[in-house]
Formats: sequence, structure tokens, C-alpha cells
Amino acid sequence: MRHCIYPGTFDPITYGHLDVLGRAAKLFDRVTVAVADNPGKRPLFSSAERISLLEANVAMFGNVTVIPFDGLLVDFCVAQHADAIIRGLRALSDFEFEFNMALMNRHLKPKVETIFVMPNEQFSYTSSSLVKQVAKYGGDVSHFVPPNVAAALKQAYA
Repeated sequence: MRHCIYPGTFDPITYGHLDVLGRAAKLFDRVTVAVADNPGKRPLFSSAERISLLEANVAMFGNVTVIPFDGLLVDFCVAQHADAIIRGLRALSDFEFEFNMALMNRHLKPKVETIFVMPNEQFSYTSSSLVKQVAKYGGDVSHFVPPNVAAALKQAYA
């Protein structure tokens, strides 16, 4: 059984994240969405809130679970018996950071592969940071995030 980890802060989850997740769910028997607890990024939503927002949107995938993690991603992958890490690449600007991270992960745990997945081009400019900025100033984010996430953003910035 092939298992991959799709890590991120998912603050909040976007349709781009769900697109990458859907692609991973087709490629692997099992996908674990690993929600990073990264206080350095100063997330808008708590880890528990992000997990709840995710769980409501991954029910359509029968082979996906959502769990929190902290620490080194590759150590988490080994503990979860994962074969690979899935990373979404929206644009060339993502590549350098993701490439360096993949090389470091390979150095630390050579048996854990990193697979880069491109989302549909309609999501190539969408990021959680941009979505939060639009929501903060009262903009319509319904084209970028699921309804429960749009409602949570609206409430967070009310």
C-alpha cells in the first residue's frame, strides 16, 4: 500500500490545496494531510480549527486522513510509514524553496521521496496568505476557498 504525506499549515485550506490533494489521492492508496503546528508563521486559525476546516472538505476522498504534526517532516513520514511527501508547486517562485527543502529531506531520510504536483492553472496564483488578505478587507473569497472556510474567515475578521 503506497502512502504519502501532504504537509502544510493550511491556514486556511484553499481550492488549490484541495486540487493537489485530489491528485495525490489518485496516485496513492493512502494520503495523510499533515497539519503543521508552526507558531513562527503566526497562523490565523489554531491547529484544531485548521484540522476541522480540512476534515469537512476531505470527506469526498475515501483514502485521506487529517492529523496534526510538529517537528521534522521526514521523521513524521518515517513514523507514519509514508513512502513520499507531496508538495504543490504553483509557480516558478515556489520551486527554489521547495527544491531546497526536498534536497534537505532527502539528505536526512533518503528513502522518503518528494513528489511535486502542479495544481490546475486556475489555482496557480491562489495562496492562503493572499486569501487572508482579501478576506481581511472584506473581499469575496468564495472563488478561492470552500464555503465553511469563507465563513470562518468572515467571522475571524469581523
